[in-house]
Amino acid sequence: MVCGVRVEEIDDPLMQKIRWLDKLVDELAKGKPMEKILRS
Repeated sequence: MVCGVRVEEIDDPLMQKIRWLDKLVDELAKGKPMEKILRS
């Protein structure tokens, strides 16, 4: 879930990827290592 929107419910594949990147950036900003984020 990103910004109150479930990524799985987004129809447009490009928008889906943008949301995933958004989530990735958020997690990195919190200080999580990239490996842990990508595994979950």
